[in-house]
Amino acid sequence: MSSTTSSEQRAAELRRLLDYHLYRYHVLDEPEISDGEYDALFDELVALEEADPELVDPDSPTRRVGATPSDRFQKVEHLSPMGSLEKVTTDEALAKWAEDVRKRLDSDEPVVFVTEPKIDGSAVSLVYEEGVFVRGATRGDGRRGEDVSVNLKTIRAISLRMQLPPGERPPPVLEVRGEVYLPLSGFRKLNERLVAEGKKVAPNPRNAAAGSLRQLDPRVTGSRPLAIWVHGMGHHRGLPATGHWNALEWLRERGFRTNPHAARHETIESVASACHLWETRRAELDYEIDGLVVKVDSFDQQRRLGALHERPRWARAFKWAPMSAETPLLAINIRVGRTGALNPWASLEPVEVGGVTVSTATLHNEEDINRKDIRVGDVVRVQRAGDVIPQVVGPVLPHAPGTSPFRMPARCPLCDAEVVKPEGEAMHRCPNRACPSRGLETLIHWVGGALDIEGVGEQLVRRLWSEGLVRSLPGLYRLTTAQLEELQGYGTISAAKAIESIERSKEQPFRRVLLGLNIPQVGWVTAAALASHFGTAERLAAASPEEIQEVDGVGPDRAEAIAEWFSDDENRGLVEELRSLGLRLEVGEEERPKEGPLTGRTYVLTGTLEGYTREDARAALEALGAKVADSVSRKTTGLIAGEGGGSKLSKAQKAGVPVLGEAELRALLGG
Repeated sequence: MSSTTSSEQRAAELRRLLDYHLYRYHVLDEPEISDGEYDALFDELVALEEADPELVDPDSPTRRVGATPSDRFQKVEHLSPMGSLEKVTTDEALAKWAEDVRKRLDSDEPVVFVTEPKIDGSAVSLVYEEGVFVRGATRGDGRRGEDVSVNLKTIRAISLRMQLPPGERPPPVLEVRGEVYLPLSGFRKLNERLVAEGKKVAPNPRNAAAGSLRQLDPRVTGSRPLAIWVHGMGHHRGLPATGHWNALEWLRERGFRTNPHAARHETIESVASACHLWETRRAELDYEIDGLVVKVDSFDQQRRLGALHERPRWARAFKWAPMSAETPLLAINIRVGRTGALNPWASLEPVEVGGVTVSTATLHNEEDINRKDIRVGDVVRVQRAGDVIPQVVGPVLPHAPGTSPFRMPARCPLCDAEVVKPEGEAMHRCPNRACPSRGLETLIHWVGGALDIEGVGEQLVRRLWSEGLVRSLPGLYRLTTAQLEELQGYGTISAAKAIESIERSKEQPFRRVLLGLNIPQVGWVTAAALASHFGTAERLAAASPEEIQEVDGVGPDRAEAIAEWFSDDENRGLVEELRSLGLRLEVGEEERPKEGPLTGRTYVLTGTLEGYTREDARAALEALGAKVADSVSRKTTGLIAGEGGGSKLSKAQKAGVPVLGEAELRALLGG
């Protein structure tokens, strides 16, 4: 065999392997090789094609980026119109549409519906001839769009050649419809890079995706992590699919990336339930959706229903209230937290976002504010997802005259101590341990998230603080009914109930007390792990950083911070004073690790489970003897992943940690 023939065969094999692994990665989300192994195959193909240009294939994976910049985009006619969808926003409107569908069909035949997330991206049409991608265009006016083929080729999630089963002939012509989008994680990285380059940031992922598709230089498009969800077909002939659901399956099996959250529904009531469910769950996704697309499944019924003004009668877009809005930034204020951290927050002109009126939003820290170049007086984009605190994404217009970059105050706004910024930290801090913020915020944290003292909330704590009745944790347990009765609005009964709740909080477990002590870097999981490992506050206080580091999930820096806190005489005195007042500073019998069939195993929970809350799943696993950790490590037996697994899921897959679904969790728990 000649060397030329050998090179041809190897190049063809490499193209096949690269296409196959792109399909595994982007379509199935089940990669078989690492990024490094993929890059090695890619580099080998590049070397072969450079050595012999005759080996270059037009649809080779190496051709995705490399076309020369264009000075304009050609207009192209779509093979079939790309109509827009009418929207509905209520259950009543959705039901009315379903009833209209039944009337127009004039039959008792069942109507089945398919729902898919409505991606907030840029609609495109992809044309394949004999299974090979030949042209792609933007939606445009629905009949004519711009030819952006060279840019679409740079998107690895788009198949340049259909993945056909053995022996199957490709359709002569196939027009595939989809939505190009920018994942939220990629959007954040893109804006960080634009800021570093001194360029204007993208206002939102949708604009970023559309702008990326229309770059005259395809290398710019290729540098951005665009992706696509394919949601149907336009022009096609001779395909076996009888309905939209079959078509999605057919497309997925041939290398097209279809959304895994598409669902089939027998009733319009089920469709409505899905619309409301995803409105609450959209924050779990790494891309923006603004509703669900609802389609009649049957192609025959779609044909009979037809369209009105190129808007199909057989589909609707169920849209939700927008999760972002634009509004003026009135001021940047500072709140000093319980650890002394200075937390900036935005005061906004009230605006409705996702059905809620928002007037304040988080701003994270000085670095983040200046990275986004947010200034008082700007019109800014505010975003909220689910129940997450609203945040300022960035400015949407040029800065108003006279504005200047934000600077953290040099002195604490509460105690006037000089503010410090520890090396390696993003937060500025007040170093004054006597700062009012430490005591007040610690008390608020203690009665709320830590010990959950019923009937004693933030408002009461602030009143007790301002009246000078309580200025420390021990002071809370020395409060009397008579003192509470002196507060305006507090009678004998409400005062007695509050004191009873405070007294009852002494029964809370050791791990909650640890959480409430305001120890640096100790949250829920770490507090529980420390309590379980050491058993008593006395043993924990005597432990060295090296001994603390033996606790699951505690690294060197965290161990050092915990040991330093307990080495302080004032903190030790606080612990002893709480002990003398009756607080539990050792693990009770009911808290000790259970022995059971899962003893010796460690699981991590991530995502949203349908049949369990996170707390229920944790408690059930621990009741059978398992440990439940906060992060994936070499000690992890398995990751139990619901919808929206995120970084923990990626880390587990890379580390080879078994990933279990809800069915496996039920099996672990005995059904």
